[in-house]
Parts: sequence; C-alpha cells; structure tokens
Amino acid sequence: MTLKEKYFIDIHKGITGLFMVFLMYIYGTWDSVTSWAYLAIHGTYGILWISKSILFPDSTWERETSIWYGLYIWFGLTLYWGSGWIINSGYFNDGIPQNAPVWLIGLCISMFGLGVFLHFSSDMYKHTMLNQRPGKLIDSGIMSRCRNINYFGELIIYLSFALLSMHWFPLVVLVLMMAIVWFPNMIKKDRSLSRYPEFEAYKKKSKLFLPYIF
Repeated sequence: MTLKEKYFIDIHKGITGLFMVFLMYIYGTWDSVTSWAYLAIHGTYGILWISKSILFPDSTWERETSIWYGLYIWFGLTLYWGSGWIINSGYFNDGIPQNAPVWLIGLCISMFGLGVFLHFSSDMYKHTMLNQRPGKLIDSGIMSRCRNINYFGELIIYLSFALLSMHWFPLVVLVLMMAIVWFPNMIKKDRSLSRYPEFEAYKKKSKLFLPYIF
C-alpha cells in the first residue's frame, strides 16, 4: 500500500473530536462550557477537513511518504491538541479546569466561523479553477488580493483554539508551525507560480499572507 501524507493528516484531524471527548471523560469536564465549546469548534473542524479531503482534495497532500515522516506529521498535528488538553486538565491552574469568560467564547466561535469560510471557500475556489482552467494562473476571486488566503483562514481558526485555552503554549505551537511549515510552503508556491508571465503583476496587486498588510 502506498502511503500518502493525506492519510496521516486526514486520520489525525478526523479523530480530534473523539480525542476531546476522551479528555472530557478523563478529567470529568462534562459541565464545562469551555470544554464543550472547544469540542464543538475543533471537533467540527476535523469533520470539515475530512469532507474537504473527499470533495475537493488538495494535491499538496497527495505526496507519497514514509511511515516515519507520517509519524512526524502526527507529532506536529498532536501539538495542536494542546489547547484541548489545557482546557480540560486545568494543569496550569492547580488542576482546576478554568472556564473562559463568555465574551471570549463568543469571540472564538466567531473567529472559527470566519476562518472556516476563508480557508475552505478558497480551497474550493482553487480546486474548481484548476479543473475549469487547467494550466492557468489563479489570480481572481477570493484569491485576487491574497495569494494564500487559505493559510490566513487557517490562522484565524487555530487562533480561536489557542485563545480559548487562555494560555501561551498553543500560541507558541502556532508560531512554530507557521515558521516550519506554512511560510516555506508559501515561498515554494510563489516560486512555482513565477513560471506564469502574469505572476509579477499578480504579485504586485496581492499580499503573501495577510490581506492588505503582508
């Protein structure tokens, strides 16, 4: 059987909700509003990711890989579960799970919704355009002003997870992931797109990662 990066990513993201339920069982946080809110947004993200992988897959993750690199991917993704562990264990609060204020819960849910829209709609747009206009530069629609709007949406999603934990550790994980995976992928993508004659004009009118900023 040929192993692909997507297999490791999809399975890990798909079981996120189950793992959060397991944490709630272990730490007895069934009455925690924050735990349920976190399960709702991170668990839903896992389900949406699987759906995306089936309906409009990203060719980036179709690369063949070894079991060892696959386990490396699992390790990196597992760090994202840190927010859920912090929320349910109360490890940094003398073992007492701490409920986030309602305004923060509301903010994180809103951020999650916005991030999902940007992340998934841009991936669907790219998938559709590649099928309809193969071999053409995608410089229109939701990607007209930001070349990596999908990563920007993902940033907002993971920020919602991190902020809900009310701890610095998930933020450090997110910064490391951006430095090790996201930005190298963005730079690699720009180099690949430079083969199109229209790319220089597109690069001038768009931003790399943060719309209208950077």
